[in-house]
Amino acid sequence: MGNTTDIGSNDSSYSELQLEPFGPLGIICHTANKDFARSVSNILYEKRKSRSETRANSYVENPGYLRSDYLIESNLTRFQTGEGKFALTETVRGHDVFIITDVLSYNQDISLSGFPHVISPDDHYRDLLRIISLCVSKARRINIIMPFVYEGRQDHADSRDVSLDCSAFLKQIHSLGVANLIIFDPHDARITNSVPLMGIELPRSAYKIISTLINSFSSIVLDAEHTTVISPDENGVNRGIFYASMLNLPLGIFYRNKDYSHKVNGINPIINYQYLGDDLNGKDVVIVDDMINSGDTMLRTAAQIKKQNARNIYCLSPFGVFTNGLKDFDKAYEDGIIKAVLCTNLIYRRPELLKRDWYIDVNMSPYVARIIDALNVNESVGKLINSTSRITDLLGQVRIGEIFDEFER
Repeated sequence: MGNTTDIGSNDSSYSELQLEPFGPLGIICHTANKDFARSVSNILYEKRKSRSETRANSYVENPGYLRSDYLIESNLTRFQTGEGKFALTETVRGHDVFIITDVLSYNQDISLSGFPHVISPDDHYRDLLRIISLCVSKARRINIIMPFVYEGRQDHADSRDVSLDCSAFLKQIHSLGVANLIIFDPHDARITNSVPLMGIELPRSAYKIISTLINSFSSIVLDAEHTTVISPDENGVNRGIFYASMLNLPLGIFYRNKDYSHKVNGINPIINYQYLGDDLNGKDVVIVDDMINSGDTMLRTAAQIKKQNARNIYCLSPFGVFTNGLKDFDKAYEDGIIKAVLCTNLIYRRPELLKRDWYIDVNMSPYVARIIDALNVNESVGKLINSTSRITDLLGQVRIGEIFDEFER
């Protein structure tokens, strides 16, 4: 029997026949994440080369299983009208295609009727549809890895007069034949209800973020006496509960007291912020949020926490966009308000961000490579997607002083 326990599965019902590649693996990227996709391809090659050399599985001899480069080269042509055309330089017929996309990338611009136009999420989405339409009649299966889901914050109707863009997006790609969609840390997991017949996986980045935090700061002590998890607003309570429960730490919440008598720019103005939780005097604090957009929420929360004499404040988020620039974070770091900000490399990060002393990049490439590797051979990804057991094991390693990353072994 072949090795079927790569991801921690002990189910003896698996067999070699069940673990056959769905087709030759091919990866297509079309936005600013080509370096990320290249890294994933290189990791896949090294993993599969090792298996092939040791004959760890019977299917390693399948055509297309081991390739020095899994990236399928593509060309996206932009016309001055703003229209586009997508083409591949090699065939994807019979392939198991994985499209890696980053709808938040903003480092590309085109000339639109003589004026500069930065490629927006809507443009990236239209490009994605071009790729799908090109592959759908040839590829054996189409999978999309979209770490930040398109229109993910427009996930439910809070009135009768709003568009449900995320639901419309999911239904459209499903109708075009997409088999699997991998999304990281969605704002609301209930978006999957829009397309119950499409395979949607929702892995968390928490394990890698936590392990990076521990490896970067040996001084942090993850126990209730020394550290507290904070949710910056009531909308992120479930996320805060997950981190607090996994780390066995107390949870604090900042509650926004709003004036519901009127609206300003379409939203109810905030009167004040109220902290609900234990005393933070002398404690390290971990602030967790689903994304850093402008950064106002994260920095406001950190400032309020620092007033309570907290020790070190760590800001954790899967996606760091920093739409208001980096100056406010620079000042917060210089003033001793924040100790560090940890975000993943799942989306585009501006070069100057990567040079900041307060920023730590969390490498998710090995995890994404492992997900692709498993899906390609129809391996169960349940335990791979569920980070609970891995975080528990990580904390056990911390207690004995021996830390390793299972995805980088």
